[in-house]
Amino acid sequence: MRIITGLAVLTTLLVGCAVREVVLAPPPNLYLEGNNYPDDRVPLVLRNVDPRMFYVTDRAVAENGTGVLIYNTDRSNSMALGAVRVRFGAEDWADLVQRTSTDGGRRISQLNVEEPSELVRFVDVPLPTQRTDGGLIFDPDALAKYDSGAAAFKEALRDEIIRTGNGRVLIFTHGVRNDFDRAIATLANLWHYEGRDSIPIAFTWPAGNRGLLSYFRDREAGDFSVYHAKEFLRLLAEIPEVEDIDIVAHSRGTDVMSAALRELVIYHRGRGVHPKTAMKTGTLIMAAADLDTGVVEQRLQAERVSEAFEQINIYVNPSDGALRLSSILTNAPRLGSATSDALMVDEIERLKKSELVHFIRVESVRGRGHSYFRDNPAVLSDIVLALRTRAFPGGTLRPLELSEDGFWQLHPNYPLGRLPDLRIEGSDR
Repeated sequence: MRIITGLAVLTTLLVGCAVREVVLAPPPNLYLEGNNYPDDRVPLVLRNVDPRMFYVTDRAVAENGTGVLIYNTDRSNSMALGAVRVRFGAEDWADLVQRTSTDGGRRISQLNVEEPSELVRFVDVPLPTQRTDGGLIFDPDALAKYDSGAAAFKEALRDEIIRTGNGRVLIFTHGVRNDFDRAIATLANLWHYEGRDSIPIAFTWPAGNRGLLSYFRDREAGDFSVYHAKEFLRLLAEIPEVEDIDIVAHSRGTDVMSAALRELVIYHRGRGVHPKTAMKTGTLIMAAADLDTGVVEQRLQAERVSEAFEQINIYVNPSDGALRLSSILTNAPRLGSATSDALMVDEIERLKKSELVHFIRVESVRGRGHSYFRDNPAVLSDIVLALRTRAFPGGTLRPLELSEDGFWQLHPNYPLGRLPDLRIEGSDR
């Protein structure tokens, strides 16, 4: 009975992983005084209220009877690259920019995800194999079809880089209980507030199961998607025009993405190539990470995954209800609710010095405290500053305060009071 009750509570808490409203979040504090949003630096082709965005998914696909693609919670053995239109609830670009800077807490209406269309559909994996001279190889015909899909994938994104002039890529991957539209809408929030100076791609895996055991079904779906996430990242980095790849992951999405990244680090290191050079990875942001801290130490730190990044920012909320219950059910502490015990303080100090990992404690989080990164104006401000300026915490561009226990403190009004002027600093990318 206790287990069943715990599962029911966990399911209730983890509803926080899902976006209840598909809307644009309140503006980051960074923009509230009408400054800092780089509207004049947004490429002309992206100064609109219905931009084109991209997704990579291994969700199963169907049609709703009118020809519109519907991605559900079933798994697909084939990966797809697609494009969508996201319509912001504003009259025009000027109106959207004004609301972005001085919204004052009002929410722009719906973010409508429209016209999903697949640009590339890969063949199913695993590819068939055959033995030749004692070795196991992929079937040549099947491999040729997969490589053809890979070439089309690269060409489609290369065309977008040329169209927009953006050589950076921003990836978002979600947690449990997120459907396709909500994953896209969350990316739209991050990308728009960040300044639209990247190619936005959502990696959306078959999450969104319902029912008492939905959390565990979604966890298994995440494990299923690690291979496709790894292939997505590998192919993306092989596009010559791609300059840097930034990644934002939330909740169980941190597990999917970190597992894929770990495998790529091992793969490239085995080839004798520095992971950072091969992967083109820039900043990694993990919010409310539903990761076993012991697994992080044994799998990610042991393999020196941070070597592939310029910096890693980990946002934590010790009061995160969903992660607290997750740690009880799994009997293991979760990274996204780390506290300042003596062991953690020593670990943070080592990570800061040797691996460029920053732990950022979010203060005064409202509600269940698990999905704060989406709509907390202070957290959004720091994410924007990290992505736009590439600055480490503590300087004039990211004026976080360092506490005695090694955590960076993110106050509710951050960065007001020490507001950087990004136009004067000239720190845009």
